[in-house]
This record gives sequence, C-alpha cells and structure tokens, in this order.
Amino acid sequence: MNEQLLKHIDSPKDLRALNQDELPRLAKELREFIINIVATKEGHLGASLGVVELTIALHYVFNTPEDLLVWDVGHQAYGHKILTGRKNIFDTNRQLGGISGFPKREESVYDSFGVGHSSTSISATLGMAIASKLKGENKHHIAVIGDASIASGMAFEGLNHAGVTDANVLVVLNDNAIGIDPSVGALKQYLTNVKKGTQKRNNIIKALNFDYSGPIDGHDIDKIISELERLKSVKGPKLLHIITTKGKGLKQAEKDQVTYHAPGKFDSVTGEIAPKTATTFTKYQDVFGETIVELAKANKNIVGITPAMPTGSSLKYMMDTIPDRAFDVGIAEQHAVTLAAGMSTQGLIPFCNIYSTFLQRAYDQVIHDVALQKLPVVFCLDRAGLVGEDGATHHGVLDLAYLRCIPNLIIFAPRNEVELRNIMYTAQLGLENPIAIRYPRGSGVTVNWKQPFTNIEIGKGEQLKQGNQLAILSIGTMDKNVKVAIEDLDVSHFDVRFLKPLDEKMLHSVFKNHEVIITIEDGTIKGGLGSAILEFASEYNYKNSIKTLGIPDSFVEHGNIEELQKLVGLDPESIRKFILSNL
Repeated sequence: MNEQLLKHIDSPKDLRALNQDELPRLAKELREFIINIVATKEGHLGASLGVVELTIALHYVFNTPEDLLVWDVGHQAYGHKILTGRKNIFDTNRQLGGISGFPKREESVYDSFGVGHSSTSISATLGMAIASKLKGENKHHIAVIGDASIASGMAFEGLNHAGVTDANVLVVLNDNAIGIDPSVGALKQYLTNVKKGTQKRNNIIKALNFDYSGPIDGHDIDKIISELERLKSVKGPKLLHIITTKGKGLKQAEKDQVTYHAPGKFDSVTGEIAPKTATTFTKYQDVFGETIVELAKANKNIVGITPAMPTGSSLKYMMDTIPDRAFDVGIAEQHAVTLAAGMSTQGLIPFCNIYSTFLQRAYDQVIHDVALQKLPVVFCLDRAGLVGEDGATHHGVLDLAYLRCIPNLIIFAPRNEVELRNIMYTAQLGLENPIAIRYPRGSGVTVNWKQPFTNIEIGKGEQLKQGNQLAILSIGTMDKNVKVAIEDLDVSHFDVRFLKPLDEKMLHSVFKNHEVIITIEDGTIKGGLGSAILEFASEYNYKNSIKTLGIPDSFVEHGNIEELQKLVGLDPESIRKFILSNL
C-alpha cells in the first residue's frame, strides 16, 4: 500500500518536490479529503471538486506565492487552501473563529486577492500585472475564472482592457457550464459550441487580442501542466480554456450539480444527503417564490428577474410555471436592475429578486436608472441581515443604510411571512415609486402564512406591545428576538416596518410618551434605523435618551447565525441585558 502523499504536503514547495506521475494519485487523495470534511462540516462542494487537477497543476507549474494566483469565484478554492498550509485546520472551514470559505488576504500569503462575489479576478489580476511591470518585477499573474463568472459584465471589462496591454496575464477559463444554477445566455451557447467543435464564427477571445488555447480536458493533469508550461513563455495576455465537470469524483455531485453546490451534511461514501431536520416553517425565499406565482397568475403584467439565483431566490417556481415571464439573466446584477427599469417604462411590474449583498454591485443602476426616474420596480432583497457561514462577503447588513439615502425609494422589512406576502400584493397594485423589500435567509415564524391578501398602507408602522418604561423600535425579523427578550418586561414595542418613509405620526407619539427609546436592527449601526431615528429627534428637537443596537461598524466574520447574533449583541439574551441596563 502506497503511503499517502497529501499527508506530507504542507505547502506548494512540498508539492513541487513530487514526480509528475505521482500527481494523479495526489488528486484522488485531495478529492477524498475535501469530500470527507465537507460531508460532516458542510460547505461548498461541487466547485472545488471540479478544479482539483487544475489546482495541483497551477501550484506545481508556477512559483506561488511569488507568482500571483487569483480565484474567481472563491468557492472553487478549497483544494488551494488545503495545499497552501491550511490542511490541518481545514475542518474549521466556515466555522466561527475558523478559516474562511473563500480566499482571504489576511488568512494566507497564497490568497493574493479576497473574493466572495464573482467576476473580479481578471481586473484584479491585470492590476497586479501592471504593478509588477511598473516595479520591474518578472512575475506570472493567473486568474482562474469559473462557475459562469465569465459572462458577467465586469469580466468583459477586464478582458477588454487586458487585450490592449502587454501585461503578463493568464486567464484560465474553467468552463463547467454551471454557476449555482445552469449557466444561461449567448456566451454559454458559444462556449458549448466551442466544446463540440461546431462553433463557426470567429473566436471572440482571439478578437480581444488574447492568445487563446484550448479547449482542453481539465481533468487531464499532464495535459494541463504541459499547456501551462508552454504558456509561461508566451508574452502578453493569454487565455487557457479548460473543460471540467462540477462535482467531479462524487457521482451524485456530478449528476445533481445544483443540489451538490452546497449540499449540507452527506454520506462521504454514498453521497446520500442527510435528511434535514423537519421544520413546520417555510423559508422566506419560498414564500416569495410561491407568492409571485400566485400574483402573476392574476396579474399579467408581473415579471420576475434574477441574476443567476433562480434556485436560491425561488424564482424557479415562476420559471417552471410561467417561463415566458421569468428571467434568469446570469451573473449580471447591473443588467438585471436596468432591464427591470426598461420593463417598468412599458407598464410591466418587475419583481427584481437579488440577494442584498449582490445589489451592492448595481448601486448606480438603482439610483440612476430606477429611483431618479421614479420607476416602480419591486426589489426583493433576499438574504438580508446576517447570513451565517458565508461570512463578510455575503452578509446583507449594508442595505438599509445604502438604500435609505436614495430619494424616491420606499424601504420595507416584513417581520413575518404574512407581511412579505402582503407587501408583494400591495406593490403590484400600483406604486408611484420603486420599493425595496428586504427579508432574511432561512425559515419564518408563521405556520399558516397563506392567508388572504390585504393591502399595506405605505409608511405605516405598528405598535406590538404597550408598556410604560421605555420604547423599543425594531425593523423586520428582529421582532422575533425582541419578543423573546421583553416577554415579561413593562416596555413598549413598535415595528417601524417602513424605514422610508418613516411613520412620523407614530414616532411623535413614541417620543412624547417614552423617555428612553431603543432602536434594534440587523443592519449596520451607521446609517440605518438608529441613524434615521436620531435624525428625526434632531429635526423635531426631542431630548429623549436614544440608544441604538445593530451590526457594529466592522465586517462580521463567518459562523452560524445564532453565534453571530450573540457576537454582535442581537440575540434575545443580549437584547434583554441591554434593555435592563437602560430601564
């Protein structure tokens, strides 16, 4: 029995000491290592399994970390992490205090650029290459772009610039025809034709002045090494097109690539996914998915849009039942927003479903193309607040602050599933302004949420509890933790509901009847609900004591949501202690 190779690999230097004919065995061991740990600890699976041979080849051929390697998107990088000194702590992946699930500069010198969102690698790598040239350094700069990221506008911007430079950049296109869901669009069709050898038109990569090679088998380690060695001596921008299978090495992951993108716990031998703990509650994303279908069947003007997240947002329900009115536009948040704006000018009612953290990528479009023109686009911001193990790149904690300063925009956060349904119903009845509806990842709190629709009055808050000592103003699903915290306390509780416009009538009553006011939100403490209430107090010259609770002015690490809420003081016990200290 051969001794395990991976056991002795603590850095790429150890890897380069192996003979090339040993690398296929190392690839097998690396796959098994990833499968065994992700099976019990959870995380992203399919993407990293697909690039095992490529990962080994890149570190074998190039002199990392002197040669700079950028991964795009970050969930391809598990093998990279294991080979670059994090093998013995890989079981802490995505856990509180453990290593990040994505490349992170402060974590390792081998993580040359932090990534969690997509399509940033070409621009970042070109920036590094230009810097190396200006400093007179002779380095290689490699961007690995995969999981449908190449179709994003930013990737094209990077290619467009790189093509007119002589920068020493190698773009490795990991072509697996899937992001989280299957890839879409004309570029996907083009790459499919290239793979089949049926593409008759000119090569678009060559047309952008790149030295193009491929496509080659991304699981043939000798072929990859041979091509990388050749490309080391090619000057200027170059692109290597490799074909891989997402989930390679685990039959179920190859067969069901959507589910095994991040499958949760599973059997490392059979691949069978562990049964989920039964819950009586529905995920907010499914409440959205079922409600938009219900509304769209009754209103022919409703359309649904998502940038590459049909499963994650549950717009897939509409895509399955009313396919001609539901659009997956690929990883293209800017396009999604302006597409919605264009539809809105023609009388359609677009529900644009984007994760809160990804809407950051389309900020100007929200301002310039939607709000400035008062177009009543309905933004459904999934994954708002703390999202858990994906960490700082994915927490949706900035939306309340970055949206609140935009004129003409309504901002609403439902505290439960019924409110989400009703605000969606209200929005499609006809609004004069765009609206952002933000709701969290995970399950709700109401069993019987499919109730008859009722119209919600725009800008109207709600009192949930009457007390005498102080008033709590919360927004959205923070209501759940507040309720537990104040169960036996003599305090008032108000759900603001609308961050914009604020219910000023309710707020005047709150300020006149309570000496101390506490605001609680699962968004950044800077610029959100707390800031809005402080501005209100200043405008009307109120002298009440105002305390604000929310996400601190720092990026929150990864961990499960309960751990993170405790970390930032938003769990019921911390909220209760804070209230008692102010009574």
